[in-house]
Amino acid sequence: MIEIILAGGIAVGTVLLLPSFGELVTERAGITNLSVEGSMLAGALTAFIVAKTTGNYAFGFLAGAFAGMLVAAVFASAVVFARANQLATGLICWFLSLGITSVIGNSYNGQAIHQLRQIDIPGLSSIPFFGNIFFQHDVVVYFGYVAIAATAWLLYKTKTGLIIRGTGERRAVVDVSGHRSSLVQFAAVLAGGLLSGVGGAYLSIGQVGNWASDMTNGYGFIVVAIVAFSGWRVSLTALGSYLFGMSISAASVLQAQGIAVNQYLLDSLPYIITLVALILASRTNSRQPEGLADSLSM
Repeated sequence: MIEIILAGGIAVGTVLLLPSFGELVTERAGITNLSVEGSMLAGALTAFIVAKTTGNYAFGFLAGAFAGMLVAAVFASAVVFARANQLATGLICWFLSLGITSVIGNSYNGQAIHQLRQIDIPGLSSIPFFGNIFFQHDVVVYFGYVAIAATAWLLYKTKTGLIIRGTGERRAVVDVSGHRSSLVQFAAVLAGGLLSGVGGAYLSIGQVGNWASDMTNGYGFIVVAIVAFSGWRVSLTALGSYLFGMSISAASVLQAQGIAVNQYLLDSLPYIITLVALILASRTNSRQPEGLADSLSM
C-alpha cells in the first residue's frame, strides 16, 4: 500500500510541480499571480479538446501551454504595464477563466480519452521499492524531475536567473543596469502561465483522462501557498508539491480500501499535511523577494 500511495503521489504531485515552478519564477521577479488557477483551467480544457479532436497528445500539451500563457498574458499586461492591483487582477482573470471554460467545456463534460502511457526506465524501474515509486511513470513525470534541476540552474547559475531575482528585489537597480525590469516581469509571468497550462493539461489528459468544469479544484491557489511556505526555494517547492500529491493519493487509497475514515477529514488531509510540513520547513532562514511586498498590498 505504501508504494502505491507514494507512486501515486509523485504522479499527482507533478500536476502541481510544474505550475509551482512557474509561480516560483514569477514571484522571484516580484509578481504574485493569483490567476494560476485560471491558467490551469484553460490549459486543462484546451489540451483535452485538442487531444480529443486530433488524437495527438503532444498537440494537446502545446495547446494547453499556449492557453495557460494567454491567461497569463492578460494578467501581465494589466499588472506590469497598466500597474493594476495584482491580487484583484489575478482573481478577475481566474473568474473569467472559470466562466469561459465552464461554458465552452460544457459539451465535453463526461467525455473521456486514454491516459498517457507508462514508460518504465530500463534498469532503474526494477530497483526494489524505489523503482516502483519513481521510475514507472509517464513522460510528464520524468519531465518534472528535469524541471527541478532546470529551475534551480536557471535561477541560481545563470545571468538570466540573476536578472529575474534582481527584478524581484530592486527593480530600479535592474533598470539602471540596462535591462527593462517590466519586460523581465512580463516574461516571467508568461513562463509561469505556460507551466501552469502544462500542469492543467497533464491533469485532464494525463491523469484523469476527461474534462469536468472547475476540475482543478483550487490547485492553483495551493500552488501559490506552496511557493510562499517553501520560502521561495526550489527544493522545498518540489517537496511541497509532491507531499500534497501523496496526501491526495493516500486519501484515495484509504477510500478504495474501504477504511472507515471521516470523509471531511479525508478531503482536508492533503491541505493539512502540506500546510503543517511547509510551515515547519519555512522556519529555517528564508526571505521573500522585497518586490513582493508591493504586490501583496491592496
